[in-house]
Amino acid sequence: MAFSTGDDSGAPMSEINVTPLVDVMLVLLIIFMITAPLMSHKIKVELPKANLDKIPDATPKTQPITITVTDDGNLYWNDQLVNRDTMESRFSVEAQKTPQPEIRVRGDSTTKFRFINEVMNTAQGQGMRKVGFVATKDQGN
Repeated sequence: MAFSTGDDSGAPMSEINVTPLVDVMLVLLIIFMITAPLMSHKIKVELPKANLDKIPDATPKTQPITITVTDDGNLYWNDQLVNRDTMESRFSVEAQKTPQPEIRVRGDSTTKFRFINEVMNTAQGQGMRKVGFVATKDQGN
């Protein structure tokens, strides 16, 4: 491949040849001009209108149940100390209700995940569908 310097100094030419770039851009422009009209939909369909009115909720709201797990593994059902068997039987009773209450699991920052996992597995094993975690929002950002 030979480079033309444009003069007799022997230094390489520092100008960029833009002709191939212009050729490619023109070809792309022609392709987009041809394909753009083909992108519109040819079949007209009457789409349904969205009804954004609030639908009144006929089901009564239930109070969420808060399960607190301390770092030593103690369990609290809405701030009352319970053991694992009592918690499991209460989960089975609550699972039969319609609508089911929401289960909120609170864990200390030093609580081992093993204790929280046991609560989650017990709740789901008894048929509870809405199980979530409670956390505090980071105030840093």
